[in-house]
Amino acid sequence: MSRTYGDVDEGDDLDVDLGLRPESRTERRANRKKQRARRGFGCFAGIVSLVVVAGLIGGIVFGFGKGRDYLEGMFAAPDYEGEGTGSVQVEVTKGQSSQAIADTLEKKDVVKSARAFERAAREDPRSTQIQAATFTLRKKMSAKAALALMLDPAKSIRVTRVGVNSGWTKDQVAQKLQENKTVKLPPGSVAAALAKPWSLGLPSYAKNNPEGFLYPGTYDVPKNATAYTILRLMTAQFAKTQAELKLPQVAQRKKIDPYQAVIVASIVAAETNRSEDYGKVARVIYNRMQRKMRLQMDSTVHYVAGRSGGVYTTDEERDIDSPYNTYKYRGLPPTPINSPGKDTLRAALNATPGPWLYFTLVNLDTGETAFATTDIEHQANVAKLQAWCQAHKGRC
Repeated sequence: MSRTYGDVDEGDDLDVDLGLRPESRTERRANRKKQRARRGFGCFAGIVSLVVVAGLIGGIVFGFGKGRDYLEGMFAAPDYEGEGTGSVQVEVTKGQSSQAIADTLEKKDVVKSARAFERAAREDPRSTQIQAATFTLRKKMSAKAALALMLDPAKSIRVTRVGVNSGWTKDQVAQKLQENKTVKLPPGSVAAALAKPWSLGLPSYAKNNPEGFLYPGTYDVPKNATAYTILRLMTAQFAKTQAELKLPQVAQRKKIDPYQAVIVASIVAAETNRSEDYGKVARVIYNRMQRKMRLQMDSTVHYVAGRSGGVYTTDEERDIDSPYNTYKYRGLPPTPINSPGKDTLRAALNATPGPWLYFTLVNLDTGETAFATTDIEHQANVAKLQAWCQAHKGRC
């Protein structure tokens, strides 16, 4: 028979109905003592646990510090000490990253490792101020010493960079050098040096005329260099390029005068800016010469008229009485009309085979040039150029 809560009398022990024997008074006192003892031990155990955990944490922290020092010792970026010795030049180009600079410094043995320089650069916010230049540094420098020297251009930049574009005339080269604010040449010094061509190291066939032999490129010029020194760097680079192309030998084998090859190359450089057309333009020049046709090159007229650029020539310009006026006189002009580069020189020596007698630019944006074998075809191509110019006012 089940019982309800309402039947429980005061003083009844529910443990009886659960089948348990009621605790005696003596047992209850004993159990209370045990519970107090367990609570005391629990507190003691908790304290011991906290001490152990704290010890472990302290050990971990201590061990981590030691471990970190050990790992940093193992993986630290190798680095030299001191200011280094000797001299080495390092080129930094515009937009170059600190990683790329670091790699270059390591390859040149300026720093022991690229990582050491990268770390030094990260720790010094001035590293973003490193300028594009050719730096004179030392070998086996500490990364911090190398960075400090690069940030002091008065000490580390002992050369300045001078650029000469392909297709520039000697007058343009002279003007650009005189205007260069870092070179700071005395007024008129370039013209004075050009007036003594026998001292510039020109090839024997140049007829003592530097036009065409001031080789285009980028030159690292020592501080306080003279105009003569700078021009000699350019003519020396022409001599080097000539040797690489074997210009005199190839010209002789192909029955071309080496001076004429340079003249042709200069016309090619002035008439087109697409390398794939260099050889074809050279072929047009040779084909027209072979047929005793006037070259009718606007670039030679521009040269004698003293202007650069532009697509067309005026009636007045084409009427100039000058051997450079290839509308009026047959054959090549007497000298090159600018400084050609290696690719145009190669094209003059190895003109692309073909029957073309005419060419014209038809798109100034792309440099597209159209070639033709007859005057009718050529006039159709000229109409394309005129249409392009009409659609692009002020561009031609």
